[in-house]
Amino acid sequence: MSRYTVIIIGSGFGGQCAAINLKKRGIDDFIILERREFMGGTWAQNTYPGAAVDVQSPLYSIESEPYDWSQMFAEQHELREYTDYVLKKHKLAEKTFTRTNVLKIEWNAGEQCWDIHTDSRGLLQAQFVINASGPLSTAVIPPFPGRDSFTGKAFHTNEWDHSYDYTNKRVAIIGSGASAAQIIPAIAPDVAHLHIFQRTPHWVLPRPDYVFKPWQRKLLRNKTIYRLLREIIYWSLETRVIGFKYSETMLDLLAGRAARKHIKTQIKDPVLRQKVTPEFTIGCKRIILSDTLYPAYCRSNVSLHDKHDGVAEITPTGIKTAQGNELELDLIIYSTGYDATDGAISYPVVGKDGRTLLDVWADFPRAYLGTAAPGFPNLFVVTGPNTGIGHTSAIFVIEAQMNYIMSAIDEVRKNNKQVIEVDAAAEERYTQHIHEEMAKTVWQTGGCNSWYKSKSGKVIAMFPGFSFTFRRWTKNFRKRDHHLA
Repeated sequence: MSRYTVIIIGSGFGGQCAAINLKKRGIDDFIILERREFMGGTWAQNTYPGAAVDVQSPLYSIESEPYDWSQMFAEQHELREYTDYVLKKHKLAEKTFTRTNVLKIEWNAGEQCWDIHTDSRGLLQAQFVINASGPLSTAVIPPFPGRDSFTGKAFHTNEWDHSYDYTNKRVAIIGSGASAAQIIPAIAPDVAHLHIFQRTPHWVLPRPDYVFKPWQRKLLRNKTIYRLLREIIYWSLETRVIGFKYSETMLDLLAGRAARKHIKTQIKDPVLRQKVTPEFTIGCKRIILSDTLYPAYCRSNVSLHDKHDGVAEITPTGIKTAQGNELELDLIIYSTGYDATDGAISYPVVGKDGRTLLDVWADFPRAYLGTAAPGFPNLFVVTGPNTGIGHTSAIFVIEAQMNYIMSAIDEVRKNNKQVIEVDAAAEERYTQHIHEEMAKTVWQTGGCNSWYKSKSGKVIAMFPGFSFTFRRWTKNFRKRDHHLA
């Protein structure tokens, strides 16, 4: 059996940031476990047509790893190239076991470490575990009646089958969220007919993309200029929190009016306009950035089915709609999201006294700084409960979490201890404060039911405030909120 100081689970940006920070501290006794046959996380896995980031790339990147991006909003292939660049630069492939699925992790009180049970590597042990598997990694397909009876091709957007040629095929896409909004314009010109099943519409804003000129890309290689551009983008985005939390009037001024104008400008058909206009406050659900989605909806070979004509059942030959229409299909694409709240960690986690994280999170997922839970010593969750961000870069928040995680590990090592655990009362105070603040946000009051919420009805995905506030909290490590042993 192999034992390590740290085991990182997941090789996406969270795992990469953790590995880079460990190396900076001279901690080289770590490995990364990756369940897939390749490294890289989201942008290596999500290869569907039209895939691209919806945050400006100079900000949606690791702060210490600037890159000469070709455009403001990078497409999937460039994000994959960036990921590969980071992995190669820091020699992380040498530290990674791919095709290694974690079956369970369990706290070993006798040896003061975690037992990590894997399918291909057997039992591994680690003093610390950093879970960086990501909240958008466990795809969900609802149990539609007859789902398994369909004899055509079907797959989730997270598992796009590039061997299948959708050209001139009859296609349905179930879901109309962020992934679907990128796929629809990309495939609509090539398919015979595209049926879009929309449970609820999303607000859409124009996508302010920009292709960098060669001389500008050269400037981006300068760290000072790159940092300045990041700062400009960061603060321009941070103002959105004022609307999301403090002023619905400002939210309407900043985004609502522009979204309504976008519909009016791009869609002339009043019936279609009504179908795509949400009934909830903008920002309550994820805002989509696209200049091509609405024009795709207007195509003659595209049909939009709203909540009044949803999927009644899936048949061997296609879909029967709620209004009784029988659609003959060759391909069904599930753009039905992920288990991002209640199922944020896909494997069982057994802590002290045999308590599971699933039991502790039975009411709703919760963690101190979205990262540590009492009863689960030496375990840190990257992009854990209430660390999502609706207005800026998720990587900014991941890097903030690293401040806390590394401080906790440093605290153990400098005090010649083995274990650190967050105090239950400290976690309770933190969680109570988070949900008191959440009550003021559009995610709680905006009139929608989004994936941001857990089954409890509480908003679990998002952080209810400025991202610089979260970063400040993670930098100020509170020893009194923890127990060392």
